[in-house]
Amino acid sequence: MAATLALLCVPAHAQQPKTTVLTGGMLINGLSVPPLHNATFVIQGDKIIEVGRAGEVAIPAGATVIDTSGQTMMPGLIDAHAHLFMLGYGDEAAWFKWLENEGKKYSIEKIMELSAYQMLMSGVTGAIDLGGTTKDSVSLRDRINRGEVAGPRLLVSGPLVTRRAFAGFPDEASAVIASPKEGAEVVERLYKMGVDVIKAHSGLTRDDYFAIVKAAHAHKMKVHAHVYDEAAVRNAFDADVDVLQHVGSAGFPTYSAELVRAIAESGRPVVLTAAHRSWIYPDTVTFPERLQDPAAKSLFPADIWAAVQASFKEWPAEGYFAGINRQMKYRSPQVKQWIDSAAVMGVGTDSGTPMNFNNDGLIREMKVLADEGLPIMEVISDTTRVNARIMGKPNLGTIEPGKLADIIVVPGDPIYNDLTNLFSVQVVIKGGVIYKRDGKPTIEMPK
Repeated sequence: MAATLALLCVPAHAQQPKTTVLTGGMLINGLSVPPLHNATFVIQGDKIIEVGRAGEVAIPAGATVIDTSGQTMMPGLIDAHAHLFMLGYGDEAAWFKWLENEGKKYSIEKIMELSAYQMLMSGVTGAIDLGGTTKDSVSLRDRINRGEVAGPRLLVSGPLVTRRAFAGFPDEASAVIASPKEGAEVVERLYKMGVDVIKAHSGLTRDDYFAIVKAAHAHKMKVHAHVYDEAAVRNAFDADVDVLQHVGSAGFPTYSAELVRAIAESGRPVVLTAAHRSWIYPDTVTFPERLQDPAAKSLFPADIWAAVQASFKEWPAEGYFAGINRQMKYRSPQVKQWIDSAAVMGVGTDSGTPMNFNNDGLIREMKVLADEGLPIMEVISDTTRVNARIMGKPNLGTIEPGKLADIIVVPGDPIYNDLTNLFSVQVVIKGGVIYKRDGKPTIEMPK
């Protein structure tokens, strides 16, 4: 009997206690200030209503109390660059062929439900999906918002707006243009289809960027630019693109000081995605046990896990991995350049791409930034507070009264342990709903 990925059990808001209290642990609030030890905060409905030291905050009668002693409470993580229609398969084109060849046992819609589950169980309570099929992306976002499917809060772009077709991708996942006019027309079409942001991808001309940005901004939509080389970064920046994606994983020497300074002074965010080629893949070769990680395996149906594992057998031959040595060579100077510039930095993963799992990609990206010299408190703040800003969600990203209750709890002290604790999320709360407690999901995995 063919398995399905239908979500069997999503806790309804009505089933959740109206008041939840977390108390006893260390609190990192996302504001880059020293942690508060022995902290307590109260969640009423979907919002945080009080934060302070234990003993100074009254615990309401009848509240569900979660003892976090010896643990750290933090805002839910946000991924500023994800792809939910993939699961880290070794060859992107072969991934979609596998779905078709299995009699469409798993549709892209159902794969996206699984991606959303993996992210949420890993502490990712918000994300920007920057490339997928429009119908499936918009549908998943809306079903999550309605409480029908468990997953992070999503902004979605739908297809990549590009001048280059991508072999093996579903036709609906890319919009190939031949002129700036067509770029503007694509933006209008996507706006009417309900996307949140625009993903300006590869091969675009300077005029393309200007046309796409003008059309998007007319509808108050942000444009995220997929840019690597200096010329593309310059063109996108001059066109007033809102977010520059991939600039820390370019595989090129550092950018000119003048360009970096201009971007930093503008306050426009950059998202480096520094780990997705230069750390994850070489690390996997060095430590192949990552591919057998029980924590990762537990977040996959058995047949999908087996297919993903099999896809790694010939991965060095894939063109996607051809530039790893170059990526590794230039990652450190590039990342340090952006850190030293004091630019506004979001944190994103490109998760879903080969070997880049939705369950651990964000933590690995955070560790790379810390390894390259960004203070851990800033890494956390960039992944929560700054990413909330990038999403345009001022009610997310910090633990403060009045903010939405998107919270995770991890064992020990992630500052002392260089963020390693984040691989073992114990509690996940989104909008006041408890999705994971004591390290165990409160909902069933899609299957």
